[in-house]
Amino acid sequence: MIEVKIAGIQVSLTSQHRVVLLKEIDADRYLPIWIGPFEAEAINFKLQQIETPRPMTHDLLKNIIETLGGAVQYIVVSGLHDNTFYARIVVDSNGQEIEIDARPSDSIALAVRVQAPIYVDEQVMDQVGIVPEQDLTGEDQDTAFDEFLSGLNIDDLPIH
Repeated sequence: MIEVKIAGIQVSLTSQHRVVLLKEIDADRYLPIWIGPFEAEAINFKLQQIETPRPMTHDLLKNIIETLGGAVQYIVVSGLHDNTFYARIVVDSNGQEIEIDARPSDSIALAVRVQAPIYVDEQVMDQVGIVPEQDLTGEDQDTAFDEFLSGLNIDDLPIH
């Protein structure tokens, strides 16, 4: 498994979807995953530390897992089948490791709430990971990131 971090979330100019871009830690590969606007908002709220008056769905999931004595260990983008990504949430429940099938977008929204590591299966990263032609980490990071995303062919990207 390859550990990744969230490099950013961008709005598609041609659809209602957003792209969450996962960056391989200690490497320059990225994994773009199309996600829905509500999942993007849920991830952004937590990343920007925006508090809501009532728990959102992913907060509820976190609360249920913790109330039942579980702890999210990590999430992993585990597969790509028929142009659709798959993920698993790995929970420790009384010393037993439980894997729960989930969409990557929901898994990521949960991971940011519990500060759990995010991983991508090596085969998935090898299959659809992207190495940008330019460095996305300089002073003009936002511009470089926008240019990188605008250069992605939407029709070639798998969906969430």
